[in-house]
Amino acid sequence: MSVKRDKIIEYLNNYLRVKDFEDGCVNGTQIEGKEDVSKIVTGVSLSQRLISKAVKKKADMIIVHHGFFSGAIPSPLQLKGIYKNRIKAILFNDINIAGYHFPLDAHSLIGNNISLARLFGAKRCKPFDVGFVGQLGKEMSFDKFVSSVDGKLGVKSFVLPYGKKKIRKVAVISGGASPYYVQAIEMGADVFVTGDIRENIVREAEESGINIINAGHYNTEKLGIQNLGKLVKKKFKIDVEFIDVPCEV
Repeated sequence: MSVKRDKIIEYLNNYLRVKDFEDGCVNGTQIEGKEDVSKIVTGVSLSQRLISKAVKKKADMIIVHHGFFSGAIPSPLQLKGIYKNRIKAILFNDINIAGYHFPLDAHSLIGNNISLARLFGAKRCKPFDVGFVGQLGKEMSFDKFVSSVDGKLGVKSFVLPYGKKKIRKVAVISGGASPYYVQAIEMGADVFVTGDIRENIVREAEESGINIINAGHYNTEKLGIQNLGKLVKKKFKIDVEFIDVPCEV
């Protein structure tokens, strides 16, 4: 069974409300391939390894969270090096590339951040930029919460333990969002879970008295694309497979 490429993209663009976001990339079709799609591969980030695995699996479409971003390919257009190699493999195999960045972070049902917040046990979640903030069912020690995050994501987080020893209110923004600790404090959060730590954030967090957990960019952004794949599989009754290309940062 196959489905028209444009039917899938139209559905996802509407479902994820891509028109509501200003982003550093095109959300939706980034490279157009074959019209009929019967096999989709999903992944967090576009790479030669992911493309090669998609080719081996005879995929007609790759859907990722991190696709081609503005500035990655120099303007005026200059295709060389790794970008030439990626695009050559994509075009040669007539594969569609679709990317969903901020819309997949922010979605209130299947997005990266609501999925993380719920995974960590947060309830009554409210939007917080492209993330969410919510309350744990009961207060717990910060150390126990860190262990829970690590266990559920399969990571060893980098931790800035500069806030309360007992925590309950949790703010989450996946990926490279550590500067948003300021807004997390404004939201009354006891801990901010994100996917990076920048050098200046360390002393700022210490001086501000906030707990920050860096659980890794890649590993905080797997749930959204996995959920999106399940959604497409259920909606269109076609083969969708998530490919994990592990990355510790």
